Amino acid sequence: MENTGKFKSGFVTLIGRPNVGKSTLMNHLIGQKIAITSSKPQTTRNRIQTTLTLKEGQIVFLDTPGIHKAKNKLGDYMVHVAERTLNEVDVVCWLVEPTAFIGAGERHIIEQLKKTDTPVILVINKTDTVKKDDILKFIEVYRKEMDFAEIVPVSALKGDNTDALVQCILKYLPYGEPFYDEDTITDQPMRQIAAELIREKALRLLEEEIPHGIAVCVESMKEKGNVCHIDATIICEKESHKGIIIGKGGQMLKKIGSQARADIQDLMEMQVNLQLWVKVKKDWRDSDILMKNFGYNPNDSKR
Repeated sequence: MENTGKFKSGFVTLIGRPNVGKSTLMNHLIGQKIAITSSKPQTTRNRIQTTLTLKEGQIVFLDTPGIHKAKNKLGDYMVHVAERTLNEVDVVCWLVEPTAFIGAGERHIIEQLKKTDTPVILVINKTDTVKKDDILKFIEVYRKEMDFAEIVPVSALKGDNTDALVQCILKYLPYGEPFYDEDTITDQPMRQIAAELIREKALRLLEEEIPHGIAVCVESMKEKGNVCHIDATIICEKESHKGIIIGKGGQMLKKIGSQARADIQDLMEMQVNLQLWVKVKKDWRDSDILMKNFGYNPNDSKR
């Protein structure tokens, strides 16, 4: 791609409390399913890096775990990853719910944001769920809290005003060559994306039946001809959870596998043969070794 001296490129992080719609927004902007979405909090565990290349610039998005108070080693890791990212990027997009109430979680984030010199764009998401007149009130409430570079109301789900958000982001990026080829969408290895898609389906289908303590480990991924053969294991913390994940006559596991396979096939654009197993690893979220095995490196949070 030729750089005329007017091309911009830089890194943007999406932060916010769990379940505010960060992954939904990024998937909408990129136009492909990269980050997993679920109605459960703390769905995103690693920074997911995706790229949006336009004629005027390239935005590299880091979708970080939600900033919250940690309850175990995994939670601690997620919080450190999110907070460290604030000083490593060119722009911070902070997503909030459309409300005039600023709770303790938001105040914790405001304290972190005040410590950084990075421009912060406040993104009021889920505008499709409230009256338009109320949005101005919400903007006013947040404006009194800190000096934002921009305040942009959007609906990630409907795609409302997301083009305006992209233009706002580009305004604050430095001029420079693109970091990635224009065809690059994500730096995540396909194996990791496959694991995340399986975990998303498990979280969605199991709903309230199982707590958040599941991980997915892709044991092998091999392409033979035009078919990709994937063996993966869903890790849970209790024997009782294992039974729920497998379901009566293996029906739940089949459902998880079938839905995950469809998404993986769409992304890989080839036929996928997916085999799933379930294993119990007690208290894996508090074990450095097991966390590392499942792709969450505790040392990353200490850098």
